[in-house]
Amino acid sequence: MAPYPSAVPHHLDSPESSQLLNGLKTAATSVWETRIKFLCCCIGKDDRTRVAFSSTAELFSTYFSDTDLVPSDIAAGLALLHQQQDSIRNNQEPDQVVSRSPEPSQEADLDAELENCHHYMQFAAAAYGWPLYIYRNPFTGLCRIGGDCCRSRTTDYDLVGGDQLNCHFGSILQTTGLQYRDFIHVSFHDKVYELPFLVALDHRKESVVVAVRGTMSLQDILTDLSAESEPLDLECEVQDCWAHKGISQAARYVYRRLINDGILSQAFSIAPEYRLVIVGHSLGAGAAALLSIMLRAAYPRVQCYAFSPPRGLLSKSLYEYSKTFIVSLVLGKDVIPRLSVANLEDLKRRILRVVAHCNKPKYKILLRGCWYELFGGHPEDLPTELDGGDLTQPLLGERSLLAHGSPAYSFSSDSPLESPTKYPPLYPPGRIIHLEEVGTSGRFSCYPAAQYSVKWSHESEFSKILIGPKMLTDHMPDILMRALDSVVSDRAACVSCPTQGGSSVYVA
Repeated sequence: MAPYPSAVPHHLDSPESSQLLNGLKTAATSVWETRIKFLCCCIGKDDRTRVAFSSTAELFSTYFSDTDLVPSDIAAGLALLHQQQDSIRNNQEPDQVVSRSPEPSQEADLDAELENCHHYMQFAAAAYGWPLYIYRNPFTGLCRIGGDCCRSRTTDYDLVGGDQLNCHFGSILQTTGLQYRDFIHVSFHDKVYELPFLVALDHRKESVVVAVRGTMSLQDILTDLSAESEPLDLECEVQDCWAHKGISQAARYVYRRLINDGILSQAFSIAPEYRLVIVGHSLGAGAAALLSIMLRAAYPRVQCYAFSPPRGLLSKSLYEYSKTFIVSLVLGKDVIPRLSVANLEDLKRRILRVVAHCNKPKYKILLRGCWYELFGGHPEDLPTELDGGDLTQPLLGERSLLAHGSPAYSFSSDSPLESPTKYPPLYPPGRIIHLEEVGTSGRFSCYPAAQYSVKWSHESEFSKILIGPKMLTDHMPDILMRALDSVVSDRAACVSCPTQGGSSVYVA
């Protein structure tokens, strides 16, 4: 039990009790660290990896310190939350939806940035190498890059680290449509806090493109989970510069490679009139955003396109500062742009609340939840007593948990929980373009008839994690590329039509 002042009896405030509770916290962190080391036993044991193990263990021990839920409880809570969210959305009154017409300048800016996103997403996808290319082209991909896999070009091009380097390079050429001579540097070196990236000359847009790869290995996952904040030393006037520790370390690694190894100097010696553009998807989007902030003093014209970036990335001041040169793109209910420690705390509280107020057996909730996720249904049939008083048959014995007085069990407010001091509220980078699916094309993203609305969104619209079958699939780079293809082609075919996305705002 976590020591909350309002819940802990007076005799637990003694120094001996505080020492005991601190010892229990340390023991819990040690248990989590042992589990993580076991799961990641194939990763090396260098100093960076040990730091990542400790950071991840502390995050998990802090998050689960005041709960006692098994996986089936969490699954039941997520199923109930999804139905609850759909029910609230379906019952919205007309005055809860804000309508406004976009200004012509905003609409023109949106069209231009969408075209840029559509173009630079190819580089963000190329940074994943051959696995994503084969996944996107399962029947023809291997034939297209097979010749490159068999050739030896490692002496001609600056390829650093990793396996199947020529296969990676072949897929990059196919995805971007560039020539061999257009690439300055390609690295698939992958360690904790060290991400693969590529540098290329994009003659179509007259830009030097730096593309950072997203999450694709256990090392990348440990980088993601090093979620505490650390200060940034920047050459700018912004105060209170804080960022996600793991992503900040990864951005620093790429920064050192670009500057100290002379990679950017080499690129701009070939094309001095080009501008610098930094792109990435997921973890790579977060690293790209921080990298653009670090490089802006030396390259004032730098522009960043962050595809599906994590929410818990920048302090409030850095978020405001980044709006002038960073554009983020988010698809649908994608969970990553809504993912932060504060939002996870809020999700935990909502799961506890909906589970504690449920009056049906767990197996029925799980079965109905599976049916609802696969085939849909009526969310109004929610098996809960959220507005009632005493529960006749609660799903879990939450009464004892409620008596603890923990903020996690305080159901009187819907505001997100305050984050621990080590995990202050963090925000996504830059201005945000949100693609939302309109109509009902099916429960999953594999249906080809999906249509999307487009609008500029405020970061507050991503302050809650939305539950649904597409919360994970909307994050996949191939799904995002298909959505961008659809949106750009539809807007190009209907230039004179009013934009659907500019006239509606979704209210959670």
